Amino acid sequence: MAFSRPDVLRHELEHALPDRPFKVRFWDGGELPATAPEDGVPTFTVRSPKAVAHLLRAPGQLGLGRAYVSGEIQVDDMDAVARLLRTWSPPPIDGPARRRLVLAGVRAAGLQRPPAIPAAELRPQGRRHSIGRDSRSVRHHYDLSNDFFALFLDDSMTYSCAIFESPDQSLEDAQANKREVVCRKLALEPGMRVLDVGCGWGSFAVHAAEHHGAQVVGITLSEPQAARARQRAEEHGVADKVEIRVMDYRDLRDERFDAIASIGMVEHVGAVNIDRYAALLAGLLEPGARLLNHGIARLRHTDAEAGPFSERYVFADAAPLHLSRVQAAIERAGLVTEHVEGYAAHYARTLTHWVRNLESDLPRAEALVGSERLNVWRLYLRAARNGFESGFTSVYQVRAVRGA
Repeated sequence: MAFSRPDVLRHELEHALPDRPFKVRFWDGGELPATAPEDGVPTFTVRSPKAVAHLLRAPGQLGLGRAYVSGEIQVDDMDAVARLLRTWSPPPIDGPARRRLVLAGVRAAGLQRPPAIPAAELRPQGRRHSIGRDSRSVRHHYDLSNDFFALFLDDSMTYSCAIFESPDQSLEDAQANKREVVCRKLALEPGMRVLDVGCGWGSFAVHAAEHHGAQVVGITLSEPQAARARQRAEEHGVADKVEIRVMDYRDLRDERFDAIASIGMVEHVGAVNIDRYAALLAGLLEPGARLLNHGIARLRHTDAEAGPFSERYVFADAAPLHLSRVQAAIERAGLVTEHVEGYAAHYARTLTHWVRNLESDLPRAEALVGSERLNVWRLYLRAARNGFESGFTSVYQVRAVRGA
């Protein structure tokens, strides 16, 4: 690239980041060495001035994410990057140093058109958490490819935290155990009418019908998920007991259920709708019936809901709320909480299995979703695991009952 001067940027980065548990290699062959012993530290390869242009266009996490997703920044060790995200905090940079970095970035980028925003990025439009916007956001995540999700999930396609009875239990058995735990907490019996909110590929709905004789209505916003869930019900001989609908939970009307399971769905509701969500589900329950709400929650009240990388590339508009906020909504809806249980360590272990499964066949994964989406998921699964290991997030099952 004409007039590109990466050496100027290296110089400014060296002064701005005196503590560097990582190495940066630039397109001209120059390197910014790590200040820590290099064994086990990641190397970031900046492949072209376009990476710098992404950061100039959107300084911070979003620009860095765009450069990574597009392949203009590559990393040699994703697990080392995950450790870096968990243990290293960039130092504060004052105004003069920031201006010098920007000018150095301009010189490093050289003369070029602004790089294209990666196709994998979603920029939601419309009112936040409206039905239309939520549908587009959810489909952006879940409509990738059933075959892609099958690469890293267990055979049941359960896309939520497993519950491990022992550290060496298989993912398949731990997911079956989780489904059974939910059924026991809901005290399911033959003939009970059960709602599965955010049913995914139908693993819980099929389990409840097959092993407990329940009549299950599952709802999802994803057509590919619904098609696979109906196929699963057929394969397990419970198509007469499982009904899968493509619909928003807010469109449920004039129905009653003996139990409701909401597994990994509440994260998509948002603070603006959490009271409505709880009230609507409470209104669908028969007197004495139970709700099992299983969802990720933030632990610290000083942390933001989500960063720009997650908002644009992973879960647009998703917001893990604090457990206290979810509980307040449940109580305002007139439900009585009977039991709360946390599973942070179990979700970290679940994600370890998913990472290992995905990494086992990267060429197949890239063929299914493309390099941009694969870059997103390789980072996202590890970042999610970091959240459960570092105390940023946990996952809770809350069982509540509607009074008589």
